[in-house]
Amino acid sequence: MRKLFSSKTAVILMVSVMVIVGLITGSNWWANKTNTPPFFQRAINDITGGVSRAIAVPTNAIGTRANSISNLMSTFDENQKLKAKLDGYAQNQVKMQTLEEENKSLKKQLGLKATLTDYETISAVTIARSPTTWQSQLVINKGAKSGLKKGMPVLGDSGLIGRISEVNTVNSKVTLISDTSEDTNRFAITVKGSQGDVNGIITDYDADQKLLIMGQVTESQTINPGDKVVTSGLGGSMPSGILIGKVAKVTTDDYGLSRKIYIQSSSDLSSLSTVLVAKTEVGS
Repeated sequence: MRKLFSSKTAVILMVSVMVIVGLITGSNWWANKTNTPPFFQRAINDITGGVSRAIAVPTNAIGTRANSISNLMSTFDENQKLKAKLDGYAQNQVKMQTLEEENKSLKKQLGLKATLTDYETISAVTIARSPTTWQSQLVINKGAKSGLKKGMPVLGDSGLIGRISEVNTVNSKVTLISDTSEDTNRFAITVKGSQGDVNGIITDYDADQKLLIMGQVTESQTINPGDKVVTSGLGGSMPSGILIGKVAKVTTDDYGLSRKIYIQSSSDLSSLSTVLVAKTEVGS
């Protein structure tokens, strides 16, 4: 029984080998005849190609994603550098504009200073101006150490803008002519009209039109737009003849009993980076 089984096994193995050899020989013969790879080689190639594609898909996807992330990070870094450069350009532009404005103001102050031959003047820089008190006061970088005293007139680039109201060692507070608070010491002024002077005080400020107001004027002298407005010197708190501005327009009340004189300040009250303080005896 064992011998018979062994013989059958040998026969099967021999037949299998002959079949395989025949298939290989036939495959090679067919491949040579048709110029195509043998069947077994094609099968192996197909299996190998499929495995390669299966591996390549996720590998390529990972590579593509890595490249995308790298490109994104490079773009982000470049964007940050460009933004930093733009911020630098913007800051430089602001500095240049500020310097140009200060330069123009200083040039005008030189001309104004030449007209104040009766007074010694001190140049000062605005160091503080709060939005809540923008129309009423500011702080400059000169004080008692520089000889400043309470009451001294303060001028902008073309005329009076206020007076010293508080003096510290190295800084001072300036009350502006546009201050509308009830307890402020009103500025006494004179309108130089064609028919004579009209005296009064600054009673209000129109922030929308940026115009000073001289109210309750009952004098009958003609006042025209363009008439010069100066300090009157009345009350002894301010020297006379310091330029304030010019008449912008004149209105009357509903009853025609009094007039309002709207005055355009000769200095821009919204932009006061540098000022001149006139050292007068009045402020002592």
